[in-house]
Amino acid sequence: TIRPVRRSYYDPSSAPGKGVVWEWENDSGSWTPYDMDVGITIQRAYEKQHPWVDLSAIGFCYVIDFATMGQINRQTQRKRRVRRRLDMVYPLVSGTLPKSQSWPASPGVAAAPPVPTCACPQCLLVMSVKATVSVAGPGTATLQPRKPLPAPPATPKAPAPAPGTKASDGMAMVRGSLKPLAAQGGRRQAASTPALSSASSTASPLGAGKASHPGLGTLNRSHLQRLAIAQSRVLIASGVPTVPVKNLTGSSPVNPALAGITGILMSAAGLPVCLTRPPKLVLHPPPVSKSEIQSIPGISHTCRKTTKKQAKKGKTPEEVLKKYLQKVRHPPDEDCTICMERLSAPSGYKGPQPAVKPDLVGKLVKCGHAFHLHCLVAMYNNGNKDGSLQCPTCKTIYGVKTGTQPPGKMEYHIIPHALPGHSDCKTIRIIYNIPPGVQGPEHPNPGKSFTARGFPRHCYLPDSEKGRKVLKLLLVAWDRRLIFAIGTSSTTGESDTVIWNEIHHKTEFGSNLTGHGYPDINYLDNVLAELAAQGITEESLAQEKD
Repeated sequence: TIRPVRRSYYDPSSAPGKGVVWEWENDSGSWTPYDMDVGITIQRAYEKQHPWVDLSAIGFCYVIDFATMGQINRQTQRKRRVRRRLDMVYPLVSGTLPKSQSWPASPGVAAAPPVPTCACPQCLLVMSVKATVSVAGPGTATLQPRKPLPAPPATPKAPAPAPGTKASDGMAMVRGSLKPLAAQGGRRQAASTPALSSASSTASPLGAGKASHPGLGTLNRSHLQRLAIAQSRVLIASGVPTVPVKNLTGSSPVNPALAGITGILMSAAGLPVCLTRPPKLVLHPPPVSKSEIQSIPGISHTCRKTTKKQAKKGKTPEEVLKKYLQKVRHPPDEDCTICMERLSAPSGYKGPQPAVKPDLVGKLVKCGHAFHLHCLVAMYNNGNKDGSLQCPTCKTIYGVKTGTQPPGKMEYHIIPHALPGHSDCKTIRIIYNIPPGVQGPEHPNPGKSFTARGFPRHCYLPDSEKGRKVLKLLLVAWDRRLIFAIGTSSTTGESDTVIWNEIHHKTEFGSNLTGHGYPDINYLDNVLAELAAQGITEESLAQEKD
């Protein structure tokens, strides 16, 4: 498959002009660079010494905090680390672009290849391929004699290989003239790179009685494929950016040949290129029959539905908060983090007035943080009103926290396939299905319809001891309506739609291209921490049984 490509020009004062790269830390702990336009926006704000930059103007709901070098998701409040590093500066370009040139100039004339300007693997690769094709026309079985390419003076000579030594896979040595990969005496050539002559003198004409060296026109598909792979390895080792080319292993020998031609044309235009096989996105496992699906030992049933849970009635907000608070007679000299007024002064809340005096102060019994009772009652009334309370300072949960997840169904079972990184066990598959509907009073826009994109959603866990533990806690989170919510999608920007609610799931079965797959050695520990932040721990399992 041949696709169009393009190159962009950036101001020398921008991030790419200075070699600055901004990166964020993904779930596996490695660093991923931002898109070029995003990096330029971040660098511009950084150079202006702004304390932070909001990326919503360019379509991303993230805030970059330069003080903490963190990325904050405005929707979920999740934080990731970011970093700024210096890379190679983009080359300067001045004047008009050069006119496009076809190569070779004439199909019937084999023009002598130009002398390389340097000895880097990229130049050597282009020169070797051009030299090969220029002397090997369609159906040509022999090479015409030609003068060797002079080696650059700054390049040290490589030692001559010992007799019988084969060229290492993906590497090449520069000695004298360049010759193509050949099959000698009908034997299969073991080396996967173009063989380079070890003679430093002018190549002698090919005559009768000497072994002929076929050109690319006589190489079979296996040799062409090996040549393309070897060239890719050389370029990758040299740091040349890679360009995925599909169908490199197609059923026809034309595909790898076209891949090579693409690399030649891009190189002739001054673009560094390396042909690689693009990784494949594997979202789902191989087909599984009903007879292969198994229930999970220790967990009853294979499906669970949830409907809207009504909040407990008969208790006022004041009665609920009374269980979690202690009155403070002498307030400390600090701010209430809800209204930002001093605790020694009346509450600054200006909304509907609760039936509590504005100057009363209470302290939460577990974490010890103090607030105006007036502010806590107002915060409770603006929440889910489920009998629970979460400290706005340290997020400690009092009571049983529930969410606003719409009604739906959760299925779970074992399939006989292993996840990458968990080859020693089978896989737990979870299927979430939530239909679209109408928002209730606990949702952002009561009475308005909401969408449910991408359902059913398939998620995967290893069928290990820790994987089953995570599943049990996810079932608790499902029952408490904490896995999904209704809000604005951070990927599409659509509002009034079902979104994930701060508990990350793995939706890729056999790859990890999006960061939502395996292998990820830290995922199970990370999701346990996310569940604990929602008040769901092993103690919650005992509470659910009670």
